[in-house]
Amino acid sequence: MKVSPSLLSANFANLLPDLEMINNSECDYLHLDVMDGVFVPNISFGFPVMKAVSKVCTKPLDVHLMIVEPQNWISQVADLGAEYMVFHQEACTHIHRTVQAIHAAGMKAGISLCPATPINTLEDIIEDLDQVLLMSVNPGFGGQPFIPHAVKKVNQLRRLIDESGSKALINVDGGVNAETGALLAAAGADILVAGSYVFGAEDPEAAIHSLKVL
Repeated sequence: MKVSPSLLSANFANLLPDLEMINNSECDYLHLDVMDGVFVPNISFGFPVMKAVSKVCTKPLDVHLMIVEPQNWISQVADLGAEYMVFHQEACTHIHRTVQAIHAAGMKAGISLCPATPINTLEDIIEDLDQVLLMSVNPGFGGQPFIPHAVKKVNQLRRLIDESGSKALINVDGGVNAETGALLAAAGADILVAGSYVFGAEDPEAAIHSLKVL
């Protein structure tokens, strides 16, 4: 299992120790949740913080934009050296054009779905995606409880990917811990985002390892 700890749950009064932990850990990516207070009812952090993080973090960046008009920020995300730019289907009118622009900027493209958005809305774009990020909580805040229906959605998405021949990886974000992570892994998830479970742990590297072995 690939693991992408969410910076949203790190200590923003002193990020450096948390970033050094990430660099030394078994995790595969660092997940950056960008919130604008419009698409979601919260504001997280912006490009100055992410630029500073990118200079310290040695793990690939997985940037998740929970913002309106994500297509306007492709070049700025590319400037971070991000591996993935993931945007919400619900926040973007011209999805195919945005995916093409992300690829043209040298990044892998992902689409995120809110808990109530059906998997079948991806049928006409799935072959062009590198990642699908399924929200297993309502986007906007860390530390929310896991929505069990997400397991069924992972199963549905795995079938769609396998039937279409898409190379997209399935990522799941929200309420992930060793218990829910095991359910998601069994359903076909490839990547798990974990915030509170990692950064709130007594031993964050051990928490990351517990997800890696699922």
